[in-house]
Amino acid sequence: MIKQNQKNLNRLHIVLDAIVIYCSFCLSYVIRFKIDFLKPFMPPTRYYRLLSQYQSMLLVIVPVFLILYAYFGLYKPKRFQHPWTEISALFKANSCGMLFFFIYIFFLKIEHVPRSLLIIFYIVCMFLSLLVRLVIRLILQRERKQGRNLKHIIVVGESAASRAYIDRIKANPQWGYYVHGIFADNVPEGFSYKDIPCIGKIHQLQGYLIENSLDEVAIALSLREYHKLEAIVNICEKSGVHTKLIPDYYKFIPTHPVTEDLNGLPVINIRNVPLTNSFNRFIKRLMDIVGSLICIVIFSPVMLVTAIAVKRNSPGPILFCQERIGLHNKPFKMYKFRSMGVQTVDKEKEGWTTQNDPRVTSVGKVIRKTSIDELPQLFNVLKGDMSLIGPRPERPQFVEKFKEEIPRYMIKHQVRPGMTGWAQVCGFRGDTSILGRIEHDIFYIENWTMGFDIKILFLTVFKGFVNKNAY
Repeated sequence: MIKQNQKNLNRLHIVLDAIVIYCSFCLSYVIRFKIDFLKPFMPPTRYYRLLSQYQSMLLVIVPVFLILYAYFGLYKPKRFQHPWTEISALFKANSCGMLFFFIYIFFLKIEHVPRSLLIIFYIVCMFLSLLVRLVIRLILQRERKQGRNLKHIIVVGESAASRAYIDRIKANPQWGYYVHGIFADNVPEGFSYKDIPCIGKIHQLQGYLIENSLDEVAIALSLREYHKLEAIVNICEKSGVHTKLIPDYYKFIPTHPVTEDLNGLPVINIRNVPLTNSFNRFIKRLMDIVGSLICIVIFSPVMLVTAIAVKRNSPGPILFCQERIGLHNKPFKMYKFRSMGVQTVDKEKEGWTTQNDPRVTSVGKVIRKTSIDELPQLFNVLKGDMSLIGPRPERPQFVEKFKEEIPRYMIKHQVRPGMTGWAQVCGFRGDTSILGRIEHDIFYIENWTMGFDIKILFLTVFKGFVNKNAY
């Protein structure tokens, strides 16, 4: 059924990619040498080859690109793959392909292949490849929504995991999944979920698989039924149907779990934190030191003017030091420009600032709204208490409160807190949902890369300074 369709689609995809790569080079050649109005913008060249003289080179380059496309997973099923995952893989494959292209030209000493031609080829190939993949994705999604190119599956077990699985399938018809029914022992007669009926008990599964041709079985047993798992897997493997396991403890493991081989025993890490790696920590710390020093120099005039304004606006110290919880649950003193009148410790602990809070000074309203009050935290970053990017640190009393109320809240303390973070640039600043903030913080912690940090920095610059939720 769907397996043969997937094979045919992959073959078509490979042929299309080969055509796209070849045509991209031909189009790049035309753009570089044949379009008159573009010639003034191109570097001068005394001699260039005819297009036919590049053919032997393309006989090597096109297969290499196709091999790289396969290596980076561009021919895997894309039913529920996020478009950005495919774009990222295509970028990596084409970049590696261009690196090979340069090495190939250099070692074989092929003359008269201008760098401008190769750059145009890279851009054109990326654009056309993305366009073709977008068209294929849209066509397949339309076909699946209309009931064609479907993947026929059944679900074994009735649990939170099976309901979450069915919820996602129902919410995404473009994936093309058709659930025939549920096999479960622990449900009443006539049970159904989201219009998907229970079609039998687990002991009837083997007979159903023999009589019906299916693409996939999703095993989603509840924890109390895991003693049945081995028998169910044996039945599925005997029938030859593709089998997936959706653990009932799915909430406790990351989307991309890291496994270890303990002498043949697979061990799943509950939480993958890239910043536990020594090299990653070193790179991030280096970025923090260099970045904080540069920012201190750049923003020193702003900080000087703010310090004078705070001192003139109301009596009290210029800086406000407050205890926050940082890396490994250790407290530290976080610096801010004082934006309120001087308060007692008990008054300060009462809660967050609210709209039209009388404690906020006139200068305080401005510096809080523009996040200028946060600039002294650059010295926290330089000291090592904080990072430029990371989850925002919280006060001890709120940490004690939230760790009991919000699942996985304490995970945020596995990395250094930051001046800005993924939650903040996504709108979770000030008086906003703590649950939403934690979900974004955990996503950042599990998916950290230097590129992700740079993306957050850019988003902070363009939309993160003005805080509509700061009062």
